[in-house]
Amino acid sequence: MEIIINLETLALGSLKTYYENLDVAGKEEVASILGGKARAIAQLQQAGFLIPKGFVLSPTAFETSLNFVERFYENSLSVETFDETSLQQNEVKIQRLLTNLQLHKTVKLELLYTLHRLCPNGELVAVRSSAIEEDNVQHSFAGQLDSFLNVPLEEVAEKIVAVWQSNFSDRILNYRRELGLSAMPKPPAVLIQRMVNPTVSGVAFAADPVTGRRSIAVIGAVCGLGNSLVSGENEGDTYHVDRQKNIIQRQIIGENPILSDEQILAVAKLVREVSNYFDRPQDIEWAIEDGQIYLLQSRPITALTQISDPDGIFNIWDNSNIAESYSGVTTPLTFSFARRAYEEVYRQFCRFMGVPLATINRHNDTFSRMIGLVQGRVYYNLLSWYRVLALLPGFTVNRRFMEQMMGVRESLPESIITELQSASWQERLQDSWRLVKTVVGLVTNYFLLPRRIRQFYRRLDRALQASPFNIEDLRPDELAAYYRQIESQLLTRWDAPLINDFLAMIFYGVLRRLTEKWCNDESKTLQNDLIGGEGNIISTEPAKKMREMADLVTVNREFAKLLCDGSLTAILPAMAQLPQFKLLYQQYLDKFGDRCLEELKLESPTLQDNPLPLLRAIGQLSLSPSPSLPVSPSSRKTAELRVRRALRGNPLRRFVFNWVLKNARRRVRDRENLRFERTRVFGRARRVFVELGKRFYALDLLNSPRDIFYLEVNEILGFIEGTATCTDLKGLVAVRQAEFAKYKDMPSPGDRFETRGIVYRGIENGLVSSDSVGCVSETQSSVTHHSYLQGIGCSPGVVRGAVRVIKDPKQIVGNENSVPLQPGTIIVADRTDPGWILLFPAAAGLLVEKGSLLSHAAIVARELGIPAIVSLPGVTEWLKDGDLVELNGSTGKVSKIS
Repeated sequence: MEIIINLETLALGSLKTYYENLDVAGKEEVASILGGKARAIAQLQQAGFLIPKGFVLSPTAFETSLNFVERFYENSLSVETFDETSLQQNEVKIQRLLTNLQLHKTVKLELLYTLHRLCPNGELVAVRSSAIEEDNVQHSFAGQLDSFLNVPLEEVAEKIVAVWQSNFSDRILNYRRELGLSAMPKPPAVLIQRMVNPTVSGVAFAADPVTGRRSIAVIGAVCGLGNSLVSGENEGDTYHVDRQKNIIQRQIIGENPILSDEQILAVAKLVREVSNYFDRPQDIEWAIEDGQIYLLQSRPITALTQISDPDGIFNIWDNSNIAESYSGVTTPLTFSFARRAYEEVYRQFCRFMGVPLATINRHNDTFSRMIGLVQGRVYYNLLSWYRVLALLPGFTVNRRFMEQMMGVRESLPESIITELQSASWQERLQDSWRLVKTVVGLVTNYFLLPRRIRQFYRRLDRALQASPFNIEDLRPDELAAYYRQIESQLLTRWDAPLINDFLAMIFYGVLRRLTEKWCNDESKTLQNDLIGGEGNIISTEPAKKMREMADLVTVNREFAKLLCDGSLTAILPAMAQLPQFKLLYQQYLDKFGDRCLEELKLESPTLQDNPLPLLRAIGQLSLSPSPSLPVSPSSRKTAELRVRRALRGNPLRRFVFNWVLKNARRRVRDRENLRFERTRVFGRARRVFVELGKRFYALDLLNSPRDIFYLEVNEILGFIEGTATCTDLKGLVAVRQAEFAKYKDMPSPGDRFETRGIVYRGIENGLVSSDSVGCVSETQSSVTHHSYLQGIGCSPGVVRGAVRVIKDPKQIVGNENSVPLQPGTIIVADRTDPGWILLFPAAAGLLVEKGSLLSHAAIVARELGIPAIVSLPGVTEWLKDGDLVELNGSTGKVSKIS
């Protein structure tokens, strides 16, 4: 390796192109010769930037100067398993050697020769470190190694040794430990350049390193040399320049600005050109001598890698209600399936509501981003939901109703609402015409809805029974075609559930307003009492059938005990001795076999796959009869009596109120029943993909059939149909499994947060949590010492009892170590889904951290007569197993009691 490398005569051709085409070993070799700082300077000089002339003293000079110690030093670097004692001993030896270090005779001769060629008139030079790890993307080592300016030629050798010594100082060694780098650094190169004599100098950033704004260049300037500005000893002028070359901000320290506008724009142009050359924003040092701008140094702005750009596209993510369907980490297959479903059904919704097709097509991006996946967890992209709603007339009113239905605890910022509502007079005129069309369409859909629902049920039954073969017998291409058939017949024709959901949102919202204004309902819970006890809700049927089966085995204590403790292989044969129980059990599986814990996640095993949770729940229920009673009509009748008294003497109001109430009851009932049909569709899709997993495993495309859940829908179908961009399915699955395993060990980003620009860049440190909701940890810590919590009462009744905090229902049912609920226990959960129905019959009350008045937990609790409260942030941390509480399902208040 050469000792002296002249920056102007590097024999590497175009250094940037050469360097980028090297393999890893080649890049490491170049880096070891030049170091980070000198490599960047050499590249820029060859690209035509004005750089002070100079040369690089390679690490060979250090190794030659160490002479006989070279072998020892190299060996110490190769050892990666030093214990702390031996490491300290070697540091002491190296420090002792460095203290008396001088340049080797050969190095000194070459240095003097090169210096006099560089500075024939004895000009001063700069002696600067250029370590391998210095000035790179991960860490800059800024200010860690010594550099010297205005060095006379006779002192250069002394300063070179000082640079070497600083590379092994305690400061550097501690810094390396903090960064998790190897214990002992490699020797640095030393960059020696002829000094410029600037009138003005400073630093410049191609992006604002404080705010992260990539569109703003920040320039700092001082008179004379800029080392005092870099070190922080002196303040200088600061200028901000935007992409349109406007100087948008000036911070002038003295009476007059240091730079003229022309110079400010020239420096901004320079830093952006350097950044374009390196393909990433740079932090440069510059100096102006005789009107020429010299580039002294360039390195990446390391702080930007984890800072979101505040000018980027704004998004609000919220899981208030969707966590009920997709809790925790969700696999790629489930998310890709759900994302496609949300996109398609809400396109249909807008068509049904009379939104012009051209308008729908202009919002393609909005529909494709209804939900997002952040650190493996599914969130609503709230702005997309609001934008879809803004396509409909009556946005201001409907927005509030949608927030109630979705359980969103915090509305949008007013600035965004204003933006969504902004329109020209022509657009407002068109909107008025659309309003007329939409009202006509809504009235038409209102009257046609019962028929649409009946047609939807028939169409769904036909589609799910259409295959003439067993799914287990189909080839992979036949399975793909069958899935396409299901998608075209069902996911793209989801009319009845969509129209019903919208009408449920409207009627429930209007009912709530009428109870507040006409019935003086200050507690805002009267509407819940009025719609409870409607009956004919399919989600309550499993609880009733479980109760029926539990009653059959109550007298057979031996079989009941087997249900609670036995294995599936022991339970199923014993069931033959109880034919009536077996018949009810099979009927349950035939109808509700797809209804399982986390049933909308395709990776979730269903009751058809593993019926043990159902059998456990029945056994526990038979031994500990449920403390809850069938819903009492008193709450509903009392609420109806209160309404009659409030509306006495006003027949028109009474007529309107009763019409709204009747429709709210029907639409909420049908909403829950139609959601069960969604479960059936998801169940059929799950079966298709499970079978495809088996086929791919048999063809050695996957290491396990369940690996299919780590592929996306289009990747699976594309592999079969010839449109895949990656055919290494095992490799793709391995990458995803490693990433999602990491997500499972990470805390949730929070219930609600905001992002700017690239969502996944800066997600760990760049999340901006909502002030009122915040991240989970903040919410939990803020309620730890409270004596009571206030949520949303959704099912009336007052109950006292001990709580059981359930983070996974399998704690109660589902495995051989399950611990059943004790009679009178109040369930505390982060969220629930339809599969939790296995636990509800044994519960005395329900407290849920997430959810809304129209969430599954709220509706089913009302129908089963279980006092319940939803939307209780932090309740799963506030309460511990065995704590005694009193909950009021009408007021939404839960208090600890001693």
